[in-house]
Amino acid sequence: MTSDDIEKLFTRSNGDYVFARWGRPIVPVVFGVDDATVSVLKGAVEAIVTLAGHSMEEMDPELGTNLMIFFIQDWAELSETPNMDQLIPNLPDVVARLQAANASQYRAFRFDDDNAIQACFAFVRMDDALAELPAETIALSMMVQAIVLWSDQAFNDMSPLASLPDGNTILKSEISGIITAAYDATMPAAARSRSHALRLAARLGLPIGKAH
Repeated sequence: MTSDDIEKLFTRSNGDYVFARWGRPIVPVVFGVDDATVSVLKGAVEAIVTLAGHSMEEMDPELGTNLMIFFIQDWAELSETPNMDQLIPNLPDVVARLQAANASQYRAFRFDDDNAIQACFAFVRMDDALAELPAETIALSMMVQAIVLWSDQAFNDMSPLASLPDGNTILKSEISGIITAAYDATMPAAARSRSHALRLAARLGLPIGKAH
């Protein structure tokens, strides 16, 4: 991995470089699964928050909870859920787009005055493919994609996770390194300049140059 590889992970489909990390402690809540799965999900949240060197709290002073994770069977459920339009702007258009794409996941972020992440609403549609995966894998993937604002194309062609020979799933070392570097106290909470990718690469000891 090089600085250009990192840059691609935060370059959106419109060509803009956009990065943001959480600017406040994370307070998660999970809907649509049983208690055992809630425990697995919160374990994944704690693992990624610890990796980042960030923090969790029991209550957000403004929002109560700021990381809401919803497990659903069909995107139409979003339109039927009371007050969901207050969480997701242009909800009918979003639902139509997700249905057309046959998407399995969706995340909506809110940002504070410093452009840091203020809240994340994450949705997982349990299609047949996801239903075959262990809860731990789904939880880890979901949380990795919620801990920072990645490009909307970041993981289209590659997964942030890797499978071990024993069947367990782990976070790829290069992705864990980026998350840790992104939360370094000397790094900004949000960035729109590609020089941010160079700074991340420098902290990771990665080459400056073209992706390969």
